[in-house]
Amino acid sequence: MMLLPSSKLFESRDFSLELGGVLGELALAYETYGVLNAAGDNAILLCHGYTSNPHAAGDSKGWWHNLIGPGCAMDTDKFFVVCANMIGSAYGSTGPGSLNPANGEPYGPDFPDITTGDMVRAQGMLLDELGVAQLAAVVGFSYGGYLTFQWGVMHPDRMRALVPVASWNKGRGGLELVQKTIDRFAQCPGWNGGHYYGNEKDSGVLEMLAAVRVDTLRSYGVDRALADKLGSEDAATRGLEKLGRQWAKEFDANSLVVLRKAAIRFNAWDNAANIKAPLMYVLSNSDTRFPPDLAEPMMAHLKASGVDAKYMELDSPYGHRAPSEDWAKWAGDLERFLNEYAVG
Repeated sequence: MMLLPSSKLFESRDFSLELGGVLGELALAYETYGVLNAAGDNAILLCHGYTSNPHAAGDSKGWWHNLIGPGCAMDTDKFFVVCANMIGSAYGSTGPGSLNPANGEPYGPDFPDITTGDMVRAQGMLLDELGVAQLAAVVGFSYGGYLTFQWGVMHPDRMRALVPVASWNKGRGGLELVQKTIDRFAQCPGWNGGHYYGNEKDSGVLEMLAAVRVDTLRSYGVDRALADKLGSEDAATRGLEKLGRQWAKEFDANSLVVLRKAAIRFNAWDNAANIKAPLMYVLSNSDTRFPPDLAEPMMAHLKASGVDAKYMELDSPYGHRAPSEDWAKWAGDLERFLNEYAVG
């Protein structure tokens, strides 16, 4: 578990889980940008992706730093942006790498099953602690889009706008995806059924995490973006491998399993009619994770459910990472949507 130096920590106790069980100690890492107004109603909750972290802005390392700040689409002269690391992840929030208060050892594979609903409830507790009343908006990328939809169906009155980006409103795949991840790490000599903590360097898990990250980034389109920036495919490969090694030092293989389990259970499709806030759905035309042919069934379902929804398609060669790499192509649409619906 790695708390980023730019992150803060919200802590609570005895957090009951939707599927049963209790987290005796709950921690939620988060970052904020901008200032909460006196009414507490200018906050945007920003939800990150599957393997990402709460450092979204503040410097060039922030994963959406071009979209957040004074004068940006998420204008911190108007909005107070909160990005929280989801429970089950590895960037400071309670997850499999956290110590189980029952025995003082990392949970590892014994971490209880969690849901996207649990993640939303933990975020809600953080927002309450920060003094946030009604949210200006919930905005989420990829897995964070799942949470955006989950917020819309669970707490329809708590936000004025919803922006799910490169996402869908129902989990895809089944337990075979979870097992595939476990089987990959089971090849590592020191995996030990997921109890690899304290033996990270010799277990082979770090090397496998790095390889998983490179594969993931390639599927996201990051290799294309790096090749365009660095000038060659060889340079892009070296860049990907460097990113993979760095991420492997920060993340937890068991978090990949826990978060994937929660993702395949996720279902906001059936309750779409709960959504009250206007919604802007954003996809990239080159994304293979959440391809643009999802737009037609999504928009038809949302409109049939009575949701005030609009669709924006990003024309970009950068696949799943297009909203970050080609941020300038949709920043104006985001800014206009937030100004129309999210400003109090």
